[in-house]
Amino acid sequence: MQSTRPDYPWLSTLGFTPFALAHTPTPLQPLERLSRELGGPNIWVKRDDCTGLGGGGNKTRKLEYLVGEALQQGADTVITFGAVQSNHARQTAAACAKAGLACHQVLAQRVPVHDDNYETGGNVLLSHLAGAKSYLMPPEEVADFTRALRTRLTDEGAHVYMVPAGGSSATGVLGYAECAGELVNQCAAAGITPGCVVHASASAGTQAGLIYGFGALSSATRVLGINVFHPNPQTLEERVADLLTATEEKFGGLSERPAIETNHAYFGEGYGIPTTEACEAINWVASMEGLYFDPVYSGKALAGLLDQINVGAFRDWEDVVFIHTGGAPSLHVYEDLLNSHL
Repeated sequence: MQSTRPDYPWLSTLGFTPFALAHTPTPLQPLERLSRELGGPNIWVKRDDCTGLGGGGNKTRKLEYLVGEALQQGADTVITFGAVQSNHARQTAAACAKAGLACHQVLAQRVPVHDDNYETGGNVLLSHLAGAKSYLMPPEEVADFTRALRTRLTDEGAHVYMVPAGGSSATGVLGYAECAGELVNQCAAAGITPGCVVHASASAGTQAGLIYGFGALSSATRVLGINVFHPNPQTLEERVADLLTATEEKFGGLSERPAIETNHAYFGEGYGIPTTEACEAINWVASMEGLYFDPVYSGKALAGLLDQINVGAFRDWEDVVFIHTGGAPSLHVYEDLLNSHL
């Protein structure tokens, strides 16, 4: 695990110390077989599935900053949110275990799958093993339940810190600003200048963080978020913009804000519902490169990357980086859905 950080410009404004959780820098590796097969740009993968904590994934970067802020504020309890098979909830449970914080998870039943394995296995099981208390309910009950839960815990003497869904707040954004810094250094060492970084975008913190980090470091690298959560793609763009504004206000403005770019074409029928293209992409890349992606987040973004290469969107660029945001620990609870598409 990291013990020191490069002198990134936002660190001087923090007022707290990030809590070390992640194995960083995560590897940046070429997907040579896949690149040859597609005949497009060289595809590189940033292995943020290898952050280490609780099965790995992109939320661990955000949680270093969030947990650091929670401890600085004297919190002893965390409440967070997600869907039933939330990768964020799993990593938050593990982060709280590491930091000695109580963890409560309010999990919305957003995906139309209600078998016992889906609601008790995968990420839910791993959160339980880490000591988290999970509460499953319909989405429309989340707000009222959360208010009552926070009031009860506070009345019992707990000092509560709220971690938003996906860890996507101005503080959490800094985790991916830091990832942008890692990428700048790793790409320079590899002798490449990627034209674009592609990733799954949902709660918007990863995308806002990458944009903020590249902007703060004066990198011209584009960031393309593949929408996997919002039925209205404009909502995602507005969410990224709002997070960028909040981050600039809290940790320092950018001299020039890079463009916000999203793609909605790979969303499918809805959040958490696998598409045939995503399932095929998961199967194909696993069989060619030995990497595993999930059908909710990284698999849909992977399908978007492959299709964009096939239609020539990246033809003029020699190198493209895909950020593997994790998700493999939940794969087995999607067994029936994956098999129905393959």
